Amino acid sequence: MNSTEKLPVFYIPHGGGPWHVMEDYMGDPEGYGMLKNYLEKLGKEYREKIDSLLIVSAHWEEPLPTIHFGGNPSMFYDYYGFPNFTYHLRWPAPGNPELAAYIEQIMKQAGFQTKRETERGYDHGTFVPMMIAFPEAKIPTAQLSLVKGLDPALHIALGKALEPLRSQKVLIICSGMSYHNLHALMTGSKYVGEDSKHFDEWLTASIESGNAEERNKKLINWLKAPAARESHPRSEHLVPLFVAAGAAGNDMGYRDYSGILLRASISAFKFG
Repeated sequence: MNSTEKLPVFYIPHGGGPWHVMEDYMGDPEGYGMLKNYLEKLGKEYREKIDSLLIVSAHWEEPLPTIHFGGNPSMFYDYYGFPNFTYHLRWPAPGNPELAAYIEQIMKQAGFQTKRETERGYDHGTFVPMMIAFPEAKIPTAQLSLVKGLDPALHIALGKALEPLRSQKVLIICSGMSYHNLHALMTGSKYVGEDSKHFDEWLTASIESGNAEERNKKLINWLKAPAARESHPRSEHLVPLFVAAGAAGNDMGYRDYSGILLRASISAFKFG
């Protein structure tokens, strides 16, 4: 693959379910409106600068790092209780078996045992934000799973293996949520605002800290952060950030978006 100027890496919040097509934006038109504007801006900035996308979604976990090799991925509507039309949404971006093979190669060179997969469609952690950022759905898109167990150091190392892609016109987008406590949100917990604010402040300070080694050490020890488990009872929506931090290499990161969503502080981060 031809080398070119290095692209940044993104960790983005993908929101709840198919929020982007709901009439009331899930009851938070202001918060989701801001997120939509951010994703639209991201797409406009990079769609002419890239040849491919690699998406790492919080909604895909496998025993081994698994790479999607399908040429025409289907849709995987992994949300429940929404109107019927939301189960007919389409984001028909082609897959990218050639890029998948290259990802497999560089991951094996980094010491990872990987697995191939051809049947899984785009889950909502992928297709919802990408319908907003890249609505034309023409950019070939590869997908890579998280690894069950959600070990922070492993996912930083996994991301590090992906760093060469940034010089190949591949935009790496890691999709999760910087706050993800659905029980607290659904039950109207009065602590959502405070907990998410404390955790988000810690997360931002850690990402923007002095150097990559220091940053990654803090992320590996994220459970020591204020309101860590209150913000992430399970860490699958945080772990894509570890992949992004690894793919950043020695490049610094910073908060690229900050907003309030359903009372929770949420952020996106950009590296490089």
